[in-house]
Amino acid sequence: MDLGLSGKKALITGATRGIGRAIAHLLADEGADLAICSRNQEEVDSAIADLSAKGVKVTGAVVDVADRESYQAWITSAGEEMGGIDIFVPNVSAGGGDMSEQGWVNNFNVDLLGTTRGVEAAMPFLEKSDAASIVVISSTAGVETFMGPAPYNAIKGALIVHAKQLSQALAPNGIRVNTVSPGPIYFEGGAWEFIKENMSELYDATLADIPQGHMGSPEEIANTVAFLASPAASLITGVNLVADGGFTKRVQL
Repeated sequence: MDLGLSGKKALITGATRGIGRAIAHLLADEGADLAICSRNQEEVDSAIADLSAKGVKVTGAVVDVADRESYQAWITSAGEEMGGIDIFVPNVSAGGGDMSEQGWVNNFNVDLLGTTRGVEAAMPFLEKSDAASIVVISSTAGVETFMGPAPYNAIKGALIVHAKQLSQALAPNGIRVNTVSPGPIYFEGGAWEFIKENMSELYDATLADIPQGHMGSPEEIANTVAFLASPAASLITGVNLVADGGFTKRVQL
């Protein structure tokens, strides 16, 4: 199936490793031009080289999404350089595990405001697109209790609510908004590799609770994001698509 992504212009935050990089690679394989960012220059340079080799246009920069002024300025600059923005994927996260007040601040500034500020800056470009799509990256930690009260869980839940409300507000403008909520995703250098090496009981218990018998991969999440971002999903907006191998147990009505 042709997803209709060739020639589209996508902006992805946190796109140099893990899920973000997998999304960037798949969109590039589908023929989309890209703007990517992270906080590490070496990783940005490496990702640009790899992605450019696929024959698409790629621009990238070192950006701290918690810095509103520089973050929004980069989105505007990237949109102008690419000649538009059709797809916005606010993927970057402050991560979980920090239960302190600073942890709340970090998740609020990076995960939540990183999304809302990004949408605000990308809006002038999205409004001009004939196939505009925003795909927010949340987590199953935002839909079902996992490991107790935590800033990460609460903020990821807030993103699902915000994306749904945003989908209603932007639909008349031809802009679709959906959320993808990954379950446990394992990749080199990721959170679950750390947990496997340092908290083996938690890792084993979590793995045992996944009916498919394995944790997900960044590439599997990228497949989900690419479909929702594409014109092939033109009728879908306001959805929170859970990709977790059966890890969550609730009934989604």
